[in-house]
Amino acid sequence: MPALTFPSFPDDVPTHPLLVVDYELLQKRDPQEINRLWEAATKLGFWYLKNHGTDDLVNAMFELGTEVMALPLEERMKFEQGDEGMSFGYKAAGANAVNAAGEPDTADFLNVAKDDALAWPKVARRTYPDIANSNMNSTIVPFVRKSLEVNNLILEIFDEKLGLPSGTLLQQHKMDEHSASEARIIRNRSTPSTTKQAIGSHTDFGSLSFLHNRLGGLQVLVPDSESWQYVKPISGHAICNVGDALNLLSGGLLRSNLHRVVPPPGPQAGLERWSLVYFTRPGNSVVLRALIDQSPIIADAVKHTPEKNFDTGATSFDWFSRRIRNQRLNNRKGPETWMASRGTEAIPEA
Repeated sequence: MPALTFPSFPDDVPTHPLLVVDYELLQKRDPQEINRLWEAATKLGFWYLKNHGTDDLVNAMFELGTEVMALPLEERMKFEQGDEGMSFGYKAAGANAVNAAGEPDTADFLNVAKDDALAWPKVARRTYPDIANSNMNSTIVPFVRKSLEVNNLILEIFDEKLGLPSGTLLQQHKMDEHSASEARIIRNRSTPSTTKQAIGSHTDFGSLSFLHNRLGGLQVLVPDSESWQYVKPISGHAICNVGDALNLLSGGLLRSNLHRVVPPPGPQAGLERWSLVYFTRPGNSVVLRALIDQSPIIADAVKHTPEKNFDTGATSFDWFSRRIRNQRLNNRKGPETWMASRGTEAIPEA
């Protein structure tokens, strides 16, 4: 399994401070903690989350990841996600572009659909390697359910802060509707380069990301600047962030911020980097537009940003599939393919 101890993150590397939010206090609906979450979600769109209770599940998922990645490449490629815009399955390193020039990525990963985890042992979306199937009940399903618990609580809190009727955002993320929600185990192999991007600059496709990593490498683009800064990994703290879907549904109040993954810095450089994330995304049929009819707060936000259009006209399924499909190097025609894979960060009309 991935090592549990690493060289320390260097002290001389610029990092961007994230607010620390306590999940246990959110469960108690502590007003101060809710305000801290709201500040983080509206200013940077990233925050640390502590006391989330998933450490053992995360360790088990990392162990599973090493077993999957130890399979021969030929075996992993039997479950490749393909070029049609579906994310579920295996993605080999080098299959996606990291920029408009078509430079290949260096990360490989396995994505397991929320729909398959919740329907197990039935197949809802696709099949997976036998080692994943044999660990579905013991490892994957508990991680997916716990991640849903965490992210769904945050959605409930955002309802209140956005002036939405209770349950509105959960209605956009129905458990029983197929969606692009998924658990992802990511491996980025060691590289001699200190600048090579493992995952290119992007905003996340969906609503909420629940990330666990033990090495540096994640960077955020500091708002209103051109400065990329590392997010320091802290033991026992997940890194959470808002994606495009919540940015659009909230009329821009919740921030979907640009970020990327590069090699770890300092003494961590040259090490294999593993991470684990659960992505909550809206149901496939949900149209990504500001919920102005259900919240005067959102309606006012949209009114005061007339230069932006918060009605994409696209369903969550179409939005997601477009972005996945156009990242694939097999689909590349030129820089325009990369631009077609972008989200709210590069499409002003969205």
